[in-house]
Amino acid sequence: MNTPGRPVWRSRVRYLAGTAFAVLAAILLGVGASGPLAVVVPPVITAAAFGVAVWAVRRGRAERAAHEARLTEWAASEAVLVERLRVARDLHDIVSHGLGLVTVRAAAARHVIDAGDTACDPACGAAVREAREALADIEEASRHATTELRRMLTVLRRTDGPETLDPVEDLGRVPGIVRAARLAGLRVRLDLGPVGEVSPGVQVAVCKVIREALDNAARHAGPTGVRVRLRRDADAVVVTVDDDGPAGHWTARPGAGHGLLGLNERVTALGGVLGAERAGRGFRVTARIPDGEAA
Repeated sequence: MNTPGRPVWRSRVRYLAGTAFAVLAAILLGVGASGPLAVVVPPVITAAAFGVAVWAVRRGRAERAAHEARLTEWAASEAVLVERLRVARDLHDIVSHGLGLVTVRAAAARHVIDAGDTACDPACGAAVREAREALADIEEASRHATTELRRMLTVLRRTDGPETLDPVEDLGRVPGIVRAARLAGLRVRLDLGPVGEVSPGVQVAVCKVIREALDNAARHAGPTGVRVRLRRDADAVVVTVDDDGPAGHWTARPGAGHGLLGLNERVTALGGVLGAERAGRGFRVTARIPDGEAA
């Protein structure tokens, strides 16, 4: 039994060749062994039969090669699907449970502080308020991350073909990305210019650029100032993220080092250009992405 979606080779070459041979044999038998046609028709029938045989062999080989190419493509798609499901399971088992625990523990700690706030003397009031606000920020950020993770898992687990790669982000999510960065301590200024209609692929790329640039700023510069600008320049969408550099005695916390590489691949795949460079004390990330669906 074939697995769903597996290409099946159904060739009509044998039936057509068999039919042609049967017709030629009938003609040959109808001619008989005597008469003028008995001299001319047999060589013609033999040549026609040879031509049919050559055509059948070539057509069969071409169809088999095409079937093997489709089968290879299907096998690659199945391998990708299996890997995506494995990644989805790992994300769910490792990351999802960890985020859930962070949310629950932060909420529980905040409630404990709220319950014991009345017994606290005025000298520790400021510290208690700061701890309460920090726990509230942790709880909100972890809930936001859990929501994003669930959206990612939904996309990874879909098995309905090419649509599984549909974007799950649009430009309407930019304020939410900025809000999450502010919860992490960044002082973000958002400057959204009119961009008109933007194609889905470009929207996803813009969100990824902003998210990665803000994450890098939080890791490398700490609670610093950041400006996010999004605008249209002719037939391209341009996003720029500038940070003010490390705050105070902040110690950088390097990541895996693949974020900007992945962004560059995504942007260049859309025909765009990604720039990442020092800008004074800070760092600047700029992406210019052509938008084929510009209004």
